[in-house]
Amino acid sequence: MSARLVEVYLPDTHADRLEIVLARHARRFWRESVPGNQEKYSCLVQQRYTERLLEDLESEFAELEGFTALVSQIEAAIPPVIESAETELIDLRDRPPPTRLERFLTRDRISTDELYDDIEESLHITPSFLLTVLLSAVIAGLGMRSGQTAVVIGAMIIAPLLGPTMGVALAATVGNGKLGREAAITLTVGSIVAVLAGVAVGMMVEIDPLVPELHNRTLVQPADIALALACGMAGVLAFSRAASLTLVGVMIAVALVPPLAASGIYLGAGYPVASGNALFLFTINLVCVNVAGIATFLFQGLPPKSWRMTGGIFATWTVVLIILASLMAGRLVLGLGTLEHVGSALAPMM
Repeated sequence: MSARLVEVYLPDTHADRLEIVLARHARRFWRESVPGNQEKYSCLVQQRYTERLLEDLESEFAELEGFTALVSQIEAAIPPVIESAETELIDLRDRPPPTRLERFLTRDRISTDELYDDIEESLHITPSFLLTVLLSAVIAGLGMRSGQTAVVIGAMIIAPLLGPTMGVALAATVGNGKLGREAAITLTVGSIVAVLAGVAVGMMVEIDPLVPELHNRTLVQPADIALALACGMAGVLAFSRAASLTLVGVMIAVALVPPLAASGIYLGAGYPVASGNALFLFTINLVCVNVAGIATFLFQGLPPKSWRMTGGIFATWTVVLIILASLMAGRLVLGLGTLEHVGSALAPMM
């Protein structure tokens, strides 16, 4: 069911203020005293109201010593929590009421704080993260080298670049500079490790440069842009609904890890032109995922801190995508992105 249990702890002297806030957002709440002159409130909140409740709690009590708010998912409740036009909780803050379309788009989305929590752990460059990226790229590279699609999919399930990629799009949407920097640095380091892992595979294992699984990563076609945009949108939709991270990871990783691994393999095997083509595909895919991600977050009603900032970032990503798409179109017109040209370019560097 689409509901959350929000547990709030704060000094008992502020309990009356808290109850006023809870009455605006919670369907039901219970109060109990806990040691240390503290009060604990357990609140049953519909998912669509969780975001605004947490915003009010932060604005009212964030600086209060002893204040804590915990959010967990509810699987079932008796009697059930029913939402209808007649029972809708009115938002008393200085904001226009949501339109019917806004209610429809945001009803399944988890709160911004929950999104932050899901991403936060994956933004740190740890030995585990680096090893996961390394293994993912090696598995994808060996799978492409032998033409085994199932092995490539297995590498996607590991999904090491999921958190940083989602973090960049989320940071751009809400205007969180700190989150954006952390995500961008982690994504950059992870991408470099993936390419280096591919280089090692290309140097140690004999490859056929024309095997389809590898060769396809050196071709950039309009369908690749459509695929990357679809992956970005599907990934954000699933991620913002707290879907399985494996499912989200496959959607995102299919556009990112294979081109990186292919670029490294071709570079390690002595095919610099093909390596550059694969890296170009990765660049287009990354830009597409971010454009689609920001648009989908906004479509779902994720509130930006500054529409000017978010609009500027989105416009920048869009311009970059247009430039890259124009380069792709120019390459196709000149015959530089055709199978024949790429095949002829697959000559080892002497």
